[in-house]
Amino acid sequence: MKRLAVINVVGLTEALIGEHTPRIAEFVKRGALTHITPAFPAVTCTAQSNYLTGKTPAEHGIVGNGWFNREFAEVQFWKQSNHVVGSPKIWDALRLQNSQATVANCFWWFNMYSSVDYAITPRPMYPADGRKFFDVYSWPYSIREEIKKKLGEFPFFSFWGPAAGIDSPQGKADAASRWIAESAKWIENKYSPTLNLIYLPHLDYNLQRHGTCDTAGKLNPKIDRDLREIDAIVGDLIEFFAKRGAQVVLLSEYGITNADSPIHLNRIFREQGWLTVKEELGLEILDAGASKVFAVADHQIAHIYLNDRSLEKSVRAVLEKTAGVEKVLGKAEKSMAGIEHSRAGDLIAVAAENAWFSYYYWLDDARAPDFARTVDIHRKPGYDPVELFLDPKIPLPKLKIAWRLLQKKLGLRMLMDVIPLDATLVKGSHGRRTENKKDWPVFITARPELQGSAGLESTEVYHTLLRHF
Repeated sequence: MKRLAVINVVGLTEALIGEHTPRIAEFVKRGALTHITPAFPAVTCTAQSNYLTGKTPAEHGIVGNGWFNREFAEVQFWKQSNHVVGSPKIWDALRLQNSQATVANCFWWFNMYSSVDYAITPRPMYPADGRKFFDVYSWPYSIREEIKKKLGEFPFFSFWGPAAGIDSPQGKADAASRWIAESAKWIENKYSPTLNLIYLPHLDYNLQRHGTCDTAGKLNPKIDRDLREIDAIVGDLIEFFAKRGAQVVLLSEYGITNADSPIHLNRIFREQGWLTVKEELGLEILDAGASKVFAVADHQIAHIYLNDRSLEKSVRAVLEKTAGVEKVLGKAEKSMAGIEHSRAGDLIAVAAENAWFSYYYWLDDARAPDFARTVDIHRKPGYDPVELFLDPKIPLPKLKIAWRLLQKKLGLRMLMDVIPLDATLVKGSHGRRTENKKDWPVFITARPELQGSAGLESTEVYHTLLRHF
C-alpha cells in the first residue's frame, strides 16, 4: 500500500500561489491544482470533518467551530474529542483496505480519543489554583515528552493570539507551523505511518489581520513574508516526504477574503428585548439559556438559536433588514446546504463577502466581561478574530505583557487584558462561499489522474485521498 502525507496549508488559494511561493508553484507544475467547492460553513472544524468523513454536517454533526449545546444550555467552542464527529473517518476506510495501515494526526482538529495510531494536538494544562500552562496532548503519551525533548516546548503564543504570525519575544512569526512540521517529520522518521495528516496554520493570522488584497486589488504586500515563510516550510516537507517514499497532497480548508464590516447581531437582538444578560461582579455575561434569541458567531456565519420559536418570523425579518447580512437560512435552506442538524441554529445568517459576525453583546465597553479583553477561545460565546491584535490604546503594551507574565511567574493571579474591543481592526474573514474561484480552497497532487479536472466538492476530498493508496 502506498503512503501519503496530507499537508493542510490553511488559507492557501490559487490567488496566493505565485512569485512568493516558488516551491508550492513548482509542486503545482509537476502535478495539478483543482478547486475545492468550499464546505458550508467554510471554517476549520466543518471543512476538516467533510474531508475526513466524506459527509456533510447534516450527517457528521460538525456545524461549525462551535455551537450551542442545547442540553447543557452552553455555547461550546473548539472542543477536542473526536467522539463529537458522528461519521466514520478516512482511516476507518483505509484499514478496511489494509488492516496494517497506520495513521498519524499532527494538529488536525478533533484529534483527541480518535482511533488514529499517533496523535499530537495543542492542549493547555489548568491547575486548580487558576494558572494555565501551555502544552500539547499526544497519543501514545510517550510522544509528548519525546518530541518536546527534540523540538522544545510547543510555541503556543505563536499558534494563536496577538503574537501569532509576527516576530515576538515568544518566538519567530512562523514558529508554530514550523514546530508542527518538525513534529510530523519526527513521527514519520519513527513510525512511517501510512497516512500522515499535517496542519499548518501560518497564513491564517495575517490574512485575517490585513486581508488578502490592497486597495488596488493586488496581493497585499503585508502578507508577502507570510507566503515566503509557509512556502519554505511546505517545500521542505515535500522534499522530506519524497525522500521517504511518501506521496504528498497539499490542500486547504478555505480562502480568506477582505472583510471590513463587523455585524453585531447580539446587540441587535438585545435592543429587540430578546437577549438576556446577567450581571456578574459588575460586568455583563450573556445568558444563552435564558435568552429568547441569540447568535453564535463563527466568522461569516452566525447560528441563530430560538429558545422562543414563536419569534422565528420576527427574527428572520430583522436579520433580512440588517446591513451586511446576505441571506438567512431556515429549515428548507439548511437542508439544501447540508447542514440540517440538531446542533445547527434554528436560523443561519450568512454575511456579505466584505462582512463578518462578532459575538459582542454589551452596549458599553466598560461593562464588557473580563474575558473579552483576553485570548479566551472557550469562554467567549463565539469566535473572536480581534484576539489577533494588541489593544492600540494601551501605552507600551509589551511592558504591560511583561508585567503580567512576571505576575504569573510569581504565582499571582493576573488577567492578560491586552485585547482590544474594536472589531473594525479585522480586515479578512471566511465562512461563506467566495465569489471568485481563485479564492476557493485548493487540492494539489502530483497524481492529477486521481482528482479529475472539474473541481471537487468538499466531501469528495475523502474519496480522492483514498484513491492515492
